[in-house]
Amino acid sequence: MLQQPASKYRSFPPVGLKDRTWPDQVVSKPPVWCSVDLRDGNQALIEPMDVARKMKMFETLVAIGFKEIEVGFPSASQIEFDFLRMLIEENRIPDDVTIQVLTQAREPLIRRTFEALQGVPRAIVHLYNATAPVMRRVVLGMDEDQIVALAETNARMFKDLAAEQPATQWTFQYSPEMYSNTELDFSKRVIDAVTAVWQPTPERKCIINLPTTVECSTPNIFADMVEWTIRHVERRDSIVISVHPHNDRGTGTATAELSLMAGADRLEGCLFGNGERTGNLDLVNVALNLYTQGVSPGLDFSQIDEIRRTVEHCNQLPVHPRHPYVGELVYTSFSGSHQDAIKKAFAARREDDIWDMPYLPIDPKDLGRSYEAVIRVNSQSGKGGISYLLESEYGLELPRRLQIEFSQVVQQHMDATGKEFSAKDIYELFEREYRVDEVQAPIHRVVEDTGAKGSTVQLDATIDWEGQSRQLAGQGSGPIDAFVAGLQAITGSSIRVIDYHQHAIGAGADARSVAYVEVQVDGGKGVFGAGIDANIVSASLKAILSGVSRGRGHRAPVSAETAAA
Repeated sequence: MLQQPASKYRSFPPVGLKDRTWPDQVVSKPPVWCSVDLRDGNQALIEPMDVARKMKMFETLVAIGFKEIEVGFPSASQIEFDFLRMLIEENRIPDDVTIQVLTQAREPLIRRTFEALQGVPRAIVHLYNATAPVMRRVVLGMDEDQIVALAETNARMFKDLAAEQPATQWTFQYSPEMYSNTELDFSKRVIDAVTAVWQPTPERKCIINLPTTVECSTPNIFADMVEWTIRHVERRDSIVISVHPHNDRGTGTATAELSLMAGADRLEGCLFGNGERTGNLDLVNVALNLYTQGVSPGLDFSQIDEIRRTVEHCNQLPVHPRHPYVGELVYTSFSGSHQDAIKKAFAARREDDIWDMPYLPIDPKDLGRSYEAVIRVNSQSGKGGISYLLESEYGLELPRRLQIEFSQVVQQHMDATGKEFSAKDIYELFEREYRVDEVQAPIHRVVEDTGAKGSTVQLDATIDWEGQSRQLAGQGSGPIDAFVAGLQAITGSSIRVIDYHQHAIGAGADARSVAYVEVQVDGGKGVFGAGIDANIVSASLKAILSGVSRGRGHRAPVSAETAAA
């Protein structure tokens, strides 16, 4: 790279629009959307779509709700011509959809384009010619007058050829190609020359499309250009101002949104921003940006994963996992603090609340995404994400101190493996650490004695302890207290219950009880045990055995079958 890039590159000059109004505008309605996936997006593919893929894409665009769809460049190849004819002859174009086709300002191509459109009920025919100084000087070898004459001549041909097919409802569109690099005065001159030929009216408007053919300026400068053009072109009340952003600087979405603020009526782009070089405007991005501001875009992305799969199939290109709104990982948090915040916000939110969630600008459910993927866990995660997954996937509501304890266990395993853990991985680790499925429920009998000094409980049980069957008997204020008393007698350890939590998983005949008991063994650090059983008391006793065994530095007791194995 150059130490002094100014020796090779020059900054884009500002418009100098001192009284600009667009910064204070708020977009409160959607633009007219035009998908160019089948033309601009298609010509950018290593392997352009065949007819089957083009038809699949067309049907998807219709289902999403696009009313204007650029279907091809029929003069460019036979497959483009044949696809257009198939749409027309097989009556594939819905009554509320208008197809659009593109042609350069060259007579043979224009005639071929109108030939391809014979019998179409409605069509937008899009004419373009290059206007930028570098194109005039280097590529075309034409001066400004010749460029204007070229545009006027071909605009007239549009009118003449359309008149030969009066049954079709025609809309003409013109693009000064490389508008983003063309002097504003000259862009106005060419646009005015074309509209003078077409003579649009407020009832039958034409479309003037302003493309950032190559994105060279910051979005605010382009917005100034759009506002300047809208102010100065003739016949504004008879023109739909369209913008066609590319993404060379990575600011295509910003360019589109600022252009709408500057007064543009219409946007052209592709699903997920496919297109040449760094791509076209991402229409999904802009539409869902509007949606999250409370503006209905008029497009349906409620099954966004299905749409993504279709686009990937048709384009044979993957959508990036971090792509806004649709990427595999965009509703995923790996950071522990993020996970904790999301978990708490979900717990606090009521169904009809305004969406105000940390780290999630849109409700994934609105796009057909599942909350199951909101949080995943890796070495950067914390207790919030771990506990969220256990609760959402397995119904385990870990108390806070158990969350802290178990998150350290998970962290150690992740540090050792260096991999992401799924909910299943975490649950299996929980089972192993607390021997949830291996601790045998004590065979127990509880007798309550109500006397003058209050109630006491006598509990007799048979337990497996360190591979041996042991008889246990104890008294206390309740089953847990009595069981602990008896367990102290046979283990010789001092056992104190610090905390106890219990909840149900499921309902009805399939319901199970989950118990979490924090115990202190021989004055040591408090540790948790966990037990799951159909019986509430059995789940609690299993949790105590799990915790005491962990506190003594032993593996939790196992069933006779497990021990034999």
